[in-house]
Amino acid sequence: MRAMNARPVHSTTIGALCSNCRRPVRDCVCPRGAPGAAEPPRPRVGRATQGRAGKGVTTVSGLPLSAAELDALAAQLKKCCGSGGTVRDGVIEIQGEHRERIVAELVKRGWPAKRSGG
Repeated sequence: MRAMNARPVHSTTIGALCSNCRRPVRDCVCPRGAPGAAEPPRPRVGRATQGRAGKGVTTVSGLPLSAAELDALAAQLKKCCGSGGTVRDGVIEIQGEHRERIVAELVKRGWPAKRSGG
């Protein structure tokens, strides 16, 4: 029999929990620098050419958003870059080389984006 104050070992509904306040990481209320404080997710903006006949796309991964929110953000980024794109397996793909512009746009929207790759 489980004790009443035992924490769940695994949950598929809320994702990772902060070790300090026991809230979902995206809803963590711990001050930065506190032991166990959740680090905000850091989106990675890179470039890929695999399987595209040498044509490059800019990829944005690591965003903890739902599918609908990813689609909306992808539409805004495509409009910002004046280019086409799609969302595949939780990764936003924008046609062409737009890493600097997308990093600047994500930072402006409050995401601590980081450029990955060369």
